[in-house]
Amino acid sequence: MQTPNLECKINIHCPVFPSEDFKKIKKCILNIFSNIDFKISNDSIEATSFSLDSLEKIREVMHSRKSQNSYRRQLNHNLVDNTTWFYLNKQAAFVNVVALCSEADESPMGPIKVIIESNNVENIIEWLIT
Repeated sequence: MQTPNLECKINIHCPVFPSEDFKKIKKCILNIFSNIDFKISNDSIEATSFSLDSLEKIREVMHSRKSQNSYRRQLNHNLVDNTTWFYLNKQAAFVNVVALCSEADESPMGPIKVIIESNNVENIIEWLIT
């Protein structure tokens, strides 16, 4: 399925602990997302994209694992107004694996939080899932 042309904003937030290397955490994010701009602070990395193409790798995983209903429930559970969000396991992302987390503590070094904002957020969820 072709990526729909829907306006959106994708915010990616990842804490960086004192024992972690900023370059390695940036690599985690780049392993999963494309077309993003970074902002680095003292204790976290923020990234932003305005393109659904940046979620393509996550979409592929949602389809390959045949767990669309589980992902749909999670995205709809986190849906508020025009925003939804989910967590990714940071350690898995470092080795180029997309692993969604239900809870933040499923990623021992803290998760990568992905927030999707759009006036068409329901359509984006459908695109991700189907």
